[in-house]
Amino acid sequence: VQVVESGGGSVQAGESLRISCEASGLLTNKYYCLGWFRQAQGKEREAVASISATDMRWYADSVKGRFAISRGMPGRFTFAQGGARGTVNLQMDKLKPDDTAIYYCAVDDDKCGPRLGDARFWGQGTQVTVSS
Repeated sequence: VQVVESGGGSVQAGESLRISCEASGLLTNKYYCLGWFRQAQGKEREAVASISATDMRWYADSVKGRFAISRGMPGRFTFAQGGARGTVNLQMDKLKPDDTAIYYCAVDDDKCGPRLGDARFWGQGTQVTVSS
């Protein structure tokens, strides 16, 4: 399984940014939860948002009303050579300097919500920087 994030960057406070994640090589007979975590410099990793196989969404209190998680492809997964692929996007609006962190995508076939912190598959992360 490969998990690759994209779309990070630097913005001013109040602006928006969209980051994406593609997971490939997934098993076609399993259902996956995809989500986002972040880790700011000197702080512990924290859960941000997740979307379950049945499209149930979970958000951390700190991002509710500002961030929106969605699946990037019509339907849930597309099936291609090498296994299934799943994509997930995180639309981040009204960004604050406190949102500055490395954002990691996590994928698991069992855990979701905050429990996705124990996910089996992780990406390398993408940097989001919000300046005041």
